[in-house]
Amino acid sequence: MTRPLTFGICTDQNMSWELTVDRWRMFERLGFDSAWVCDHLVQPSRPTGPYFEAWTLLAGLAARTERIRLGVLVSSNTFRHPAILAKEAVTVDHISGGRLEVGLGGGWYEPEHTMFGIPFPETGELVGRCREAVQVVDLLLRQELSSFEGRYYGLRDARSRPAPVQAPRPPLLLAAFGPRMLRIVAEHADTWNGFGSADEMGERNQLLDHHCADLGRDPNSLTRSLYCWAVTGQGDPWASVQAFHDVIGPYLESGMNQFLIDQPADSQLGTMERIASDVLPGLRAAGTADREPLSGRPARTAAWSRPADYV
Repeated sequence: MTRPLTFGICTDQNMSWELTVDRWRMFERLGFDSAWVCDHLVQPSRPTGPYFEAWTLLAGLAARTERIRLGVLVSSNTFRHPAILAKEAVTVDHISGGRLEVGLGGGWYEPEHTMFGIPFPETGELVGRCREAVQVVDLLLRQELSSFEGRYYGLRDARSRPAPVQAPRPPLLLAAFGPRMLRIVAEHADTWNGFGSADEMGERNQLLDHHCADLGRDPNSLTRSLYCWAVTGQGDPWASVQAFHDVIGPYLESGMNQFLIDQPADSQLGTMERIASDVLPGLRAAGTADREPLSGRPARTAAWSRPADYV
């Protein structure tokens, strides 16, 4: 199974509704494969500014676009019961005509939890809750009647109607950084999303391959997705056409086949248009190869500092 190469744009919810619609229609017109919003209650880099809620905004954007796939990068499990998330996902899948990608992660930005009085568990509980939430969402999106008994969540003959437009369910994208979360990805996800240096992403790719091997899963059935934002030290891909190649190239070599990139500054929109018209078609045509056997790739050494909650 050869994994296709795709490109998407991520926008913060700090723009007006009218400008957000205009930008998303631009991304669609330029041929980007997907567009994403973030899931925060305030913007981490500018907590005093305006910020819309992710899923209600996504529903509106789903109604104002036609082709582009869309999602939340990623839903914070600390904000919603997973049954509510599943209902939201089904609703947006219908509004979009089956274009939804369901993004989910454990949650990380503690200050907004404190600000709004939302409990923020220790790392071990965050991971445990996320594992159960993934199972609950997966059940509710796949079948009409579901029961589940976990430590944190439970379902008792929970009915999920209507079914999603996409069958057996919309694709599930999970954000993960450490071994425990990556195991959840290998067990349940269609797409893994992360960020870091190319060496670090290559290291995680190898760990995912090991998990897939343990589970008897074809590693090429799992999309490897990079969230690309300049503040992580990856460089600014919108600085120039050459900068885009310089940023993307090492990640292609490390096995990534989906690139979700923060939208450019207003002054860089022209560069984005040139990249969309002159660069992306050739990259997509070249495609991406199957994952090589584990023995065929050299071990990589992590080149960035892992966060304290790397689990």
